[in-house]
Amino acid sequence: MTMTNAVVLIEAERDALPNLGGALADIDGVAEAYSVTGEWDFVAIVRVPHHEQLAEVVTSQIGQLPGVIRTRTLVAFAAYSRHDLEALFSVGE
Repeated sequence: MTMTNAVVLIEAERDALPNLGGALADIDGVAEAYSVTGEWDFVAIVRVPHHEQLAEVVTSQIGQLPGVIRTRTLVAFAAYSRHDLEALFSVGE
């Protein structure tokens, strides 16, 4: 099954920062959530089986969390990972 993968950048209210990471991680479809520095406060990695589910996760769940000011969603076209490539070529060693 081909998954739809997206990176969601999240700006949050200052008061929400201590609890928002855990709330993001609890959302079904959010594979990972990171607090980050810079213009955005959090990055959520979303993986869903169907493209249509992405809008549900981002707008109805992430966007509705208390303290979320705005989001920007980047849908992934292809995934590249050194870790995955090394694991593939080390099979049977």
